[in-house]
Amino acid sequence: MITSKQGVYLLTLFMIGSNLFMGLAPAAKSNAWIAALIGTLMALPIIFIYARLLSLFKGRDIFDILNLVFGNVLGKIVALAYIWYPLHLGAMVIRDLGEFFNTVAMPETPMLLPMLFMGFISIWAVMAGVELLGRCSKIFFPIVVIIMFITTLLVIPYLNFAHLKPVMYDGIGPILNSGFDIFSFPLAETVLFLGVFSALKTETSIYRVYYSGLFIFAAIGVLLTLRNILVLGGDIVSVVNFPLYVEVSRINIGEFIQRIEVSVATTFVITDFIKVSVCLYVTCLGISKLFGLKNYRSIVVQTGLLMVLLAYIMYENIMDMIYFAFEIYAYYALPFQVILPVIILVIAEIRIRAGQLQTGKRY
Repeated sequence: MITSKQGVYLLTLFMIGSNLFMGLAPAAKSNAWIAALIGTLMALPIIFIYARLLSLFKGRDIFDILNLVFGNVLGKIVALAYIWYPLHLGAMVIRDLGEFFNTVAMPETPMLLPMLFMGFISIWAVMAGVELLGRCSKIFFPIVVIIMFITTLLVIPYLNFAHLKPVMYDGIGPILNSGFDIFSFPLAETVLFLGVFSALKTETSIYRVYYSGLFIFAAIGVLLTLRNILVLGGDIVSVVNFPLYVEVSRINIGEFIQRIEVSVATTFVITDFIKVSVCLYVTCLGISKLFGLKNYRSIVVQTGLLMVLLAYIMYENIMDMIYFAFEIYAYYALPFQVILPVIILVIAEIRIRAGQLQTGKRY
């Protein structure tokens, strides 16, 4: 079991993942911070749907819910979607980390090495159980916040508020499109917590956990996006691959406070570890439920190595990765994030009111 605080921290670190380091809504340029606010508003109803499903089926995960709502056969077919999606998403996050080290932090190091490192520590964490992830998130969250706070103070001399202008120069259209991108990447990715929050303590309000994590991430996301724009400018933010790292690398105070971008790399590794571990946990949980295994731990090592392999072969180069992330992913993920959860909730509500479905914790 995990507590409500651990759930909030886990959710927030998951959403930070690699998303903030790749930049939120780079296409919106100097209006990216507005797009972040719009994306948060877009996420409010879908977060309610996720929380509603978990509150209806207390103590059950997404795969139990699918089996109850759709039946054994159709439920397993739909479950394949929620096995593939976290497997693919986890591979994407691992590849993000590999490209980061290969192009920015450690260009002399083969990209496969940091990817294998991330894969192995995620395998270890998932083998230990979701309780470990909850405890790790409680330790890591303050570290990430402190690093972000200190770097924010250090970049103050480099802020240029002229970079915020012009506001909405190209109209509201590009901002809405970018807001949808943020909604999909990373806010609606929290659909995977339908497979995690069954471990929340029963007295915990799932709505409070979900919305607390959302608003904390929104505050951090808007702050760091504004930082990137004020230091680098909207045009630069829209073209560099890891704007947060580039921004912090400019800090040079008194010729003794410099080269602190390693702190950003540290937070990148921490948040990626949380996100990959959640993806791996949900994938293994789904496979174990699909094939009726006694314990998901028996397939963690194989699935984790498969995730690393998929990450290694899925893109030709970093440009392919950026193109998929910002041009295709939002539409690719829509069925997993929105369409299927809405269908599941509608059918569940109808069957519950008709007395055809019993909900509650399975002991």
